[in-house]
Amino acid sequence: MDCIFCAIRDGQLPSDKIYEDEDLIAFHDKFPKAPVHALIIPKQHIATMNDLTEEQSPLIGKMMLAAQKVAEKLGVKESGYRLINNCGKDGRQEVFHIHFHLLGGTKLSV
Repeated sequence: MDCIFCAIRDGQLPSDKIYEDEDLIAFHDKFPKAPVHALIIPKQHIATMNDLTEEQSPLIGKMMLAAQKVAEKLGVKESGYRLINNCGKDGRQEVFHIHFHLLGGTKLSV
């Protein structure tokens, strides 16, 4: 498997971690699109949202709760933030390992 997020998970590539637990990692995006731009990924490799199974669905809820913690650590919990999941090529997914972008730190455009 040639997955950049799996390499980050395994410590083969460096990341600026914000949060980690037994199932998830959150880290700063290397190419931010907003003043605050973090990525939240599961440690388990799941290529896209469409590949998520019923058994894995609690992981998405856990990712949402982790987003609250990350937003608080980054100082945008109260002012607001956006969570984005891109799914598939036409959805502009670039890394095929399910993840959420957490964007904030400014009034985001539509």
